[in-house]
Amino acid sequence: MYATPLDLPDFEEEVVTESYVRFLEPRGLGGKAAIITLDNGYDHTKPSSFGPGGLKSLWRALDTVEAEEGVKLVAVTGKPFIFLAGADIKLMPSLESREQGLALAQAGHALYKRLKDSAVPTFAFVNGTALGGGFELALHCHYRTVSKTAIGLGLPEVSIGLIPGWGGSQILPNLIGIEKAAQVVVGNPLNQNRMLKGVDLVPLGIADAEFEGADFIEESLDWAIKVATGEITVERAPVDRDAWPAVIAGARKLVDEKVHNASAAAVRALDLLELAQHATFEEGSLAEDEALADLEAGPQFQASIYAFNLVRSLGKRPEGAPSPGLAKEVGKVGVVGAGLMAGQIALMFARRLEVPVVMTDLDEERAQKGLAYVRAEIDKLEAKGRTSKLKAAKLRALVSASSDKSVYADCDLVIEAVFEELGVKQAVFAEVEAIVSDEALLVTNTSGLSITAMASQLKHPERLVGMHFFNPVAVMPLVEVIATESTDKETLATAYAVAKKLKKTAVGSADRPAFIVNRLLGRMLAEVTGAVDAGTPVETADVALDELGLPMRPFALLELVGLQVAWHLCQHLNEDLGPRFPASENLRRMAEAGFPVFDPAAKGKGRLTEEAKAQIELGGSPSSAEEVKQRVLRGLTEEIGLMLDEGVVPSAKQIDLAMILGAGFPFWLGGLTPYLDREGISTDVTGKPFAG
Repeated sequence: MYATPLDLPDFEEEVVTESYVRFLEPRGLGGKAAIITLDNGYDHTKPSSFGPGGLKSLWRALDTVEAEEGVKLVAVTGKPFIFLAGADIKLMPSLESREQGLALAQAGHALYKRLKDSAVPTFAFVNGTALGGGFELALHCHYRTVSKTAIGLGLPEVSIGLIPGWGGSQILPNLIGIEKAAQVVVGNPLNQNRMLKGVDLVPLGIADAEFEGADFIEESLDWAIKVATGEITVERAPVDRDAWPAVIAGARKLVDEKVHNASAAAVRALDLLELAQHATFEEGSLAEDEALADLEAGPQFQASIYAFNLVRSLGKRPEGAPSPGLAKEVGKVGVVGAGLMAGQIALMFARRLEVPVVMTDLDEERAQKGLAYVRAEIDKLEAKGRTSKLKAAKLRALVSASSDKSVYADCDLVIEAVFEELGVKQAVFAEVEAIVSDEALLVTNTSGLSITAMASQLKHPERLVGMHFFNPVAVMPLVEVIATESTDKETLATAYAVAKKLKKTAVGSADRPAFIVNRLLGRMLAEVTGAVDAGTPVETADVALDELGLPMRPFALLELVGLQVAWHLCQHLNEDLGPRFPASENLRRMAEAGFPVFDPAAKGKGRLTEEAKAQIELGGSPSSAEEVKQRVLRGLTEEIGLMLDEGVVPSAKQIDLAMILGAGFPFWLGGLTPYLDREGISTDVTGKPFAG
């Protein structure tokens, strides 16, 4: 029925993950335990993955196990910290036809089915990262244990234009129920590609037992022996099959709201999850094969490969960053401000750098309110099991607050997160510079103000750098690092080093208005509000970009940012960059309105109240949704061309990376500039493709 791995062609460029078999005769089993270890020969920084060679190796390992007399259990595990990171994405562009993609899907099913249908009990000892096909390998085993310290677990395929094609869409809902499965298969990938942790798997019903990382394999084997001999009986909760239709309908609504059905993979994944209610495993597997082959040959996956490789390459090695060896050590951090953004930044520095962090504000009451916010967030982390009781206590001890800025005297880095007004920030830095040592770094979290202007009144402008974090700070992976002409290499190197320790991806920007992400989002909103000012109904303009699958429609983005903030940004961009960023009168009226502008019953969806709609003045030149879309895309193309000419970034790839990680542009677009190239808009507007 399926092509086997032995039927697949080899890829010369594949780093083969070998399957090493060893046989043990542990006490109490009454026979042999076969332990298969997946290992590509590298350390944990290069995770094991499966191409044709890896599939063949595991196939042959199972042949070896089946030929051995007296085997009572079979366990699959991985090298230290890595179980299996799924199919080798790097090899997939090498597939020459849909038929090859179909054969790869069938081969994976044929291999994994041997674990599922084994007459001998099979176990997955998930000792670390298990993604996609690795996660599905574990699902095919009869039983699963997981290390409590494991991270990077899940089925992320939808985020890169694919579906879980080696059984995940069929086994998972029938194991843990359709509601939880829909979240893992579709909800998590569309939510910043959220991953699971080891401690999540037993409560979800995916794993049957969890153990500490230090003795994980030994404890897992002891547990497996007790299961194989009948000493332990694994019981699993029954699946509510009556809930299936309602959950699928709700999930389809979520996909429509979140990406406006622009993700072919998300829609196809829901079709497969719906099928899993009644289909046999064989029927579901065949449907997965066809879906995977279709998507692998489709444009969204091909575009996703560019985005995937971009994040992996530039994300790890920031373009234009100085040598890491120039970076200074940071042993204590100061945060100027104790508002929401400042609190998020303070907590992030404490969690990731594990150094003392001190916050200040204008008075003691505000400072303590900010500290209370941080401690409440730590309480939430502890309650959700995202940090241990011991680590939570340590974090509470690391963060303090005061109204006296003299606490910055021994700080190695001080970052401001105060009101977005140049004069306010200049005053803050003037005060802080007089307190800190000559070696301390000064950092601004401005979203777009001139850092050169901030530095102009400093005695040591060379130690000021911008690090623009995105809201919510704990979730958004991007930080824009902005140097002025005065910023020295040590300061810049330290900013990049700190970003890495904070587990953020740093993208460098020149000190130009609004930097990268906010400049382009500002241009997008300027074109949308400009279309409304010209006469286009809000309802038409707001859905014009739906086919791109952006995480938010324009007016939902305005609601999130806040109308006053958006109007403030609009004014700055108009002053700094001219009429390409018109100061929309309708935006001004909404920002200054003395009544609710957005419907509270539709929070986060950018739905205007009837009173707000009545205040909007439309011109006499309405546009269709398609015309608004073209207006926005042409505007973005023009702005990118200007940014490249100005040297805001050294390459278009930097813009793509920033928009993916900072604005949530989906992987399946393949980056903003390749999308504009494919649509022919870049050539039409600038005379050449951005990739040229």
